[in-house]
Amino acid sequence: MIEGLLRHAGLFLPNQAPRTCTTSGQLPALPEAQPLSARIAPPKRPPAKPLDQPLPPRHTSRMSRLAQIRARSGLPDMLEGQVQHLAITLLMTLGAFSLLQDTPGSTLFGVSAVAWAKTSILLAILHQVIVALGFRAQLHRNWLTDHFGDRDMRVWAMIFLPLLVARPITLILTGWADTTLITGLDTIETLIGLVLLGLAIWALHSTLVHFTIRRALGGDHFRDEIAALPMVNKGVFEFTRNGMYGVAFLGLWGIAFLFGSWNALVVALFQHAYIWVHMYCTEKPDMEWIYGDRVNTTPELDARA
Repeated sequence: MIEGLLRHAGLFLPNQAPRTCTTSGQLPALPEAQPLSARIAPPKRPPAKPLDQPLPPRHTSRMSRLAQIRARSGLPDMLEGQVQHLAITLLMTLGAFSLLQDTPGSTLFGVSAVAWAKTSILLAILHQVIVALGFRAQLHRNWLTDHFGDRDMRVWAMIFLPLLVARPITLILTGWADTTLITGLDTIETLIGLVLLGLAIWALHSTLVHFTIRRALGGDHFRDEIAALPMVNKGVFEFTRNGMYGVAFLGLWGIAFLFGSWNALVVALFQHAYIWVHMYCTEKPDMEWIYGDRVNTTPELDARA
């Protein structure tokens, strides 16, 4: 009976030997009963993490600005402004050729001054067409990097720089060959030429020292870190945002005035005006992509499978 009560109360241990009366007729003392909670083991819990333990990083990826442009632009964006570019080029070329004057005896190395002038104009056109194609292919399709890897900007410089240097060289050859005068006022033309050439040298120095060749080559079409550089406000760029196009190209005018050459002046006019065609038809849309709001920027995208 006692055993049954103990079983009912949950205090009977199955392997405990049954109690019997002692010789004195008294029951032995019952063992002290343990609380039920003491005999039920609490569930094991994992050790608490310290509060200062960093959370595991989210699996995220950052799409760069240039990568966003390439993911969201198409063929119409690559061709933007180029129809106008070609139309203006044709009209300007016809106009410049019509202004050239062929004077007898105006030759250098057996080539007439007019031929040198046309060569300079055509090389300028070739330069800017190649730059337009290269900029758009790189910005929207990463073409140069895909084909040349880390050497992309070096290859681009080997294409870009010789054509750029050819512009003043062929202008000098034009002025050297030409005997067609601008005004005949040699002293005034020389002074004007020196001033313009001095401004151009200052702009070139500012470009090399403050702006750097990498940016002048269009490095913001190739590298996000170049596109992220702050705006330059030193040297000539303290006074104008377009120090290269607005001031450096004045050196072409300076060369023409120093030679007193009409045909060289026509070439300088064409080249300086034509660089602004590149600016508005090619470079301005590119800058709106790289620095403007054409891309609906999402800096951090979840990489969900």
